[in-house]
Amino acid sequence: MFTNPLGSVGIFVALVALYFISCIRIIFEYQRGVLFRLGRVISTPKGPGMIMVFWPIDRLVRISLRTLVNDVPAQDVITRDNVSVKVNAVVYFRVVDPLKAVLEVEDYLFATSQLSQTTLRSILGQAELDELLAERERINRHLQEVIDQQTDPWGIKVSAVEVKHVDLPDTMQRAMARQAESERERRAKVIHAEGEYQAAARLRDAAETIEDHPMAMQMRFLQTVADTSNERSTMFVLPLPIDLLSSFQQTNSRRHEEPIPPAPPDVSTRQMAG
Repeated sequence: MFTNPLGSVGIFVALVALYFISCIRIIFEYQRGVLFRLGRVISTPKGPGMIMVFWPIDRLVRISLRTLVNDVPAQDVITRDNVSVKVNAVVYFRVVDPLKAVLEVEDYLFATSQLSQTTLRSILGQAELDELLAERERINRHLQEVIDQQTDPWGIKVSAVEVKHVDLPDTMQRAMARQAESERERRAKVIHAEGEYQAAARLRDAAETIEDHPMAMQMRFLQTVADTSNERSTMFVLPLPIDLLSSFQQTNSRRHEEPIPPAPPDVSTRQMAG
């Protein structure tokens, strides 16, 4: 049977062209490709751009270099002062070494998630409840440093760790509410006492000023009379300064001090004497 050699060559060329086209891989800007040839890593991570993966002897593993967000589920934590709380957090990390992320750990996403959970329980268990609520920034930095140090052999960089929510027991919430209410009452009393002290000091200064200037008391008296007369009242009490009554007191005292003149002799007594 006669066969056309040109047709066979054309089919072979077409198959080779299709094979090379199927070997083309596109690596995006935010990705890197780790290429294995016969089970061995060749050269450095590939990308971005177009690369050739000659299957079945080559295998390409794509690694994203973008920042990943891992939501750590709520963990039961017992603080140093024996308070049971539930805490969840968010971990921000990214791959900085694609080779280590592929060769040093089987699944870097799962490994980072599990490490974040265990570290969260360990670090928060060493802190007291007040520190957990008031010093959130310091605890976040400490968590970031510890997790980043442990993920460094995997080529993972942990950029931030944020404690998202702290769930307190109902009894602890009521106790903290009572404590906050007592603290507000204490501050209110202190502010009120401080106001009374300042008012008393101002009154003392005013009294000293009026004592040194008697006319100031008269002006204050006239102002009080003017203010009272403007009010719509049928009766008001008008105070009188002591100085106005001093003249009457002096006149009355002089009357008591003058000697009483003797009474004239009786007429009948004069006749008996005659």
